[in-house]
Amino acid sequence: MRKISLYLSIAALGLTPGLGLAQPAPPQAPHMTFFVTSAGLGKGADLGGLAGADTQCQTLAAAVGAGGKTWRAYLSTQAEGNTPAVHARDRIGTGPWQNFKGEVVAQSVDDLHGPNNKLGIQTSLTERGQIVAHRGYNPNWHDVLTGSQADGRAFPPGEDRTCKNWTSSTQGAAMVGHIDRQGLRDDEASKSWNSSHPSRGPEGGCSQIDLKSTGGNGLFYCFAAQ
Repeated sequence: MRKISLYLSIAALGLTPGLGLAQPAPPQAPHMTFFVTSAGLGKGADLGGLAGADTQCQTLAAAVGAGGKTWRAYLSTQAEGNTPAVHARDRIGTGPWQNFKGEVVAQSVDDLHGPNNKLGIQTSLTERGQIVAHRGYNPNWHDVLTGSQADGRAFPPGEDRTCKNWTSSTQGAAMVGHIDRQGLRDDEASKSWNSSHPSRGPEGGCSQIDLKSTGGNGLFYCFAAQ
């Protein structure tokens, strides 16, 4: 009887025998429609293609109570053979989009790609409402995968800017934006949230090591398309 009583007491306190305190539930944001992934998939720019990236968005959103929406990764793919390009701007719905705190970051697709969007350090939050470690922090994770030009469209065929359309950690390079809109230079590219520079690094540009070497961690933007 004493043993049974002990386990009942543990359960009442929200404890797990041998593990200490139960893990707290993640913060909930059911009305959120935009976030930066809190973590990459750990395989550099190999995200399992667009489908794998979308699944990651959906999974992270569901964990914070926003899984009832259709989530899409803000990623472009380049045309290859008979397969046409996919433009990030065409995947994410029509807006408006708001972050974890309910702050509207863009009213529409044109607003998102215009000069008046509200993306930046304080607003481009993760699905848990956290600021991403940015320039000046160690580590710095401000590089975000997009594979896109500044207008949200894919690059033309030729020079790889999507690490084999998000299926490789060993070949190609990925165009990245700056979550914090800061860089080494005071120019438009450094301030771009979606098209700052191609990835590069000791292994070529698409591995986890490569992404970290220039200030990234395989993170990407997620938008609720509907």
